[in-house]
Amino acid sequence: MAASRSSVVLKTVKKIVVKFCPFESNVRSTRDFLVLVGSEKARATNMNCEVITEVKHDQSEPMVDITFLDGERLVMKGSKLTSQEMLSALQTRCQAKSAEK
Repeated sequence: MAASRSSVVLKTVKKIVVKFCPFESNVRSTRDFLVLVGSEKARATNMNCEVITEVKHDQSEPMVDITFLDGERLVMKGSKLTSQEMLSALQTRCQAKSAEK
């Protein structure tokens, strides 16, 4: 998994909600993203960041909903993105928010 090489820093993130139906064929990237942001190393960068998983059996589209400390949200559709693309979008937004401070 190529995404594991980049470090995940959650300092500017308040909450990450990952929703998916495990029986759909398009959930791989969303599940890989969940593994990355839910890892002990990533969680250690912000112990107050909630990582919530909602597993549903309703054929729903996989989604990642990220809420930042300033209230801004980033919603990504996992069926259209790779885990690396989602991680890159998160890190770009986190770096921009860290620079604002």
